[in-house]
Formats: sequence, C-alpha cells, structure tokens
Amino acid sequence: MAALSPAAEPVSSHRWLTIVGIGEDGRAGLSPAAAAALNRSEVVYGGRRHLALAAPLSAETRPWPSPIHDAYPDILARRGRPTCILATGDPFHYGIGAEIARLVPADEIAAFPQPSAFSLACARLGWPLAECGLVTLHGRTLERIVPHLRPGARLLVLAWDGATAAALAALLVAWGFGATTITVLEAMGGPRERIRSAEAEGFALGDIDPLNTLALTVAGPAEGLPLAPGLDDHLFENDGQLTKAEIRALTLMALRPQPGRHLWDVGAGAGSVSIEWMLRAPSLRATAIEARPDRAERIRRNAASLGVPDLAIVLGRAPAAFDGLPPPDAVFVGGGISEPGLLDAAAEALRPGGRFVANAVTLEGEAALLSAYAGRGGSLRRFTVARAAAVGGLQGWRTAMPVTQWAWTKP
Repeated sequence: MAALSPAAEPVSSHRWLTIVGIGEDGRAGLSPAAAAALNRSEVVYGGRRHLALAAPLSAETRPWPSPIHDAYPDILARRGRPTCILATGDPFHYGIGAEIARLVPADEIAAFPQPSAFSLACARLGWPLAECGLVTLHGRTLERIVPHLRPGARLLVLAWDGATAAALAALLVAWGFGATTITVLEAMGGPRERIRSAEAEGFALGDIDPLNTLALTVAGPAEGLPLAPGLDDHLFENDGQLTKAEIRALTLMALRPQPGRHLWDVGAGAGSVSIEWMLRAPSLRATAIEARPDRAERIRRNAASLGVPDLAIVLGRAPAAFDGLPPPDAVFVGGGISEPGLLDAAAEALRPGGRFVANAVTLEGEAALLSAYAGRGGSLRRFTVARAAAVGGLQGWRTAMPVTQWAWTKP
C-alpha cells in the first residue's frame, strides 16, 4: 500500500481516496500532508470518535453504519472524487486499510498512517516490538490468545472493550498463567491516557476505558501448548473417536503443512488433526467434515477452546459433503475410509501438488488403502504404539490397534 510522508509531493488527482490514521491527539497529531488531504475531501467516513477527533471538518461527514461494509458501495460509487476515510493509528495493522485495499487499487489510494497501538505500547513500556507477540481480540474470541501463552512471552493485545482485561485474566488463571502481569494502556496519545498493571490472579482493575491495549508478561507454572504436534489427548473433548497423540504427530508430519494451505479433515471425529494443522501457523486453514451432529458440535468446542475458532465445520457424509467446498491443498481421511468412492473423490478434489494422508485401523479400511497404494503409488506404513499400564500390581505394555497409513502427493 502506498504511504505518503509529509515531504511527499501533493496527492495526484487519480488518488481520489485518502486513508488517514488519527490518534487521540486529533488534528494536532496529523502531518501537514495528511491534514491537507483531509481538508480537500468532499466526504469523510469514520467512526463517530474519529470524526470528533478530526473536527472541525468542512466536508460532509458519514459515520460508519453497522455492519461497516454496508458503506463500501457508497465509497466505491465516489470513485474519482476526493474522499477520506479516518482510522485509528495505522490503518493497515488490524485496521480498515487492508479491507479497502481489496476493493480499491493501491495506486488510487493515498495513505497517512500513524503509530499503531502496538507501537505506542512498546514506546511506553520500553519493549522491542519485533520480539512481542501481536494479537487482536477486538471482535474476536478470547481463546485466540491460547496458542500464544508460554512462560516469558511478551504479548500485546488489542482489547474489544473495557471488560476484555478481566475476562482475559480469568482465562489466564484457568490455563495456569495466573502469575501473568497484565498492563492496561488506556487512550494512549491523548489527554485521557492512563497505564495500570495487575496480576491475572485476583485482577481487580476497574473503570477501564473501552479504548485500551493490553500488554502481558506471561508467567505461571503452566507450559502452554507445545510447538511440536501431538498435543495431549486430554486437551480434546472426545467420545473415543480421536486420533491419538502419537499417531496424530506422525499424521501431521506426513501432511507436511505449509503456510497458507487448506486442509480437509474427513471423518474428523474430535477435530484433533485439523485443529493441530491450524495451530502450526496462523495462515493455515482447515475444514472438518463430520457426519454426526454431536461430534460436529464437539469439534466446534475443541477448536474454540484451543484458540482456532475459525476452523470451518461441514456437517455431512463424505463424499457427498464435498460438493461446493473450495478445493483443498491437503486431505486427511481418518474416518469412513471404506465408504465407496470416498478416497477417489477426495483425490480428485485435491489440488495438483497437494498432499493426501489416510489412516485405517480396520481390515476393510486397510484394504481400501492397499488399493489406493496399488493404483496411485505414494507410501504405505504401519504404526504400532504401546503404552505402559498396570497389570495387577505390576506394569506391562498395552498395545493399541495398529494403524496403517497411506500418504501420496498428487502429481
């Protein structure tokens, strides 16, 4: 996105749309170029708070409707006429800038960002921004922070409202991070700025301004979610239909996650494979396909509690449930392998170069994998896991059912 500095040449006529980041200091914090672009605009869009901060305005003002995207057709209809959008701080850091840039070509936009809330928080606390985890909970579920929770981590969090800090404190305590220091930075950059800190355990800060950013120094006896695949089985609510930790780790290894790729988890059960897939990187997406409504709801709960609420869930029986879904970059089949036509339909849907992994524990499922291996190639492996367990007053090995795994890369 093009960003113009105060020293830049005047905005050319074809850059009809100006996006101005504004802080709590209002017009006083705008560069001369940003103020000039704002003054030239015929119509200014923004939140009521932004419009008040930018006053006085000679242009027509249009507060954002709800939902905000209802205003986009009106903005596009003004193409070629001086128009301004006001945003908080840096419009391209969890802001409206990225949304607008999907609709308006970059060479038609003049952008004047200001420091983001994260940059301001680091300036107040003396933290290096490059070493902090950045999370937004604005309009999002609290559990999104779960994958970031590790002792010693420094996290910067965009809050939704004044109640976010207390709710987040309760979540931290529940996950064993009650010793975490939560710093609440309110209305940074303006006359109402205030900074306060408290531990998550017993958090009692009140009267928090709705415009706030949270800084967390994570601490506690808990370790958080490991970076390696193979989460403990107890983290997944399940009815026994669960790819166990050891096999799950081997399955993720065989799937070979790469940033930006989309997985179909077919016969998802508890959703453990698709959830762990999404935990590997923020850009990874997954669709869990499950025939039973009770299991589909269980997948939804597991995904939310482990911080990947964006997991898509399709209720239906494969392969019929594939109709209308975007093509996957990877497929895992953990249930329904012997369903007629399922493996072929999934292979056909898979993008070229995509990865296909299927696990079977039944003889019928194994026969289907042997047929796929004979017809398409790939690799075929069998895994056996044994765990120590009590045998009377002694200990012995209890061996789980062997798992046959077929893996294949589509040409």
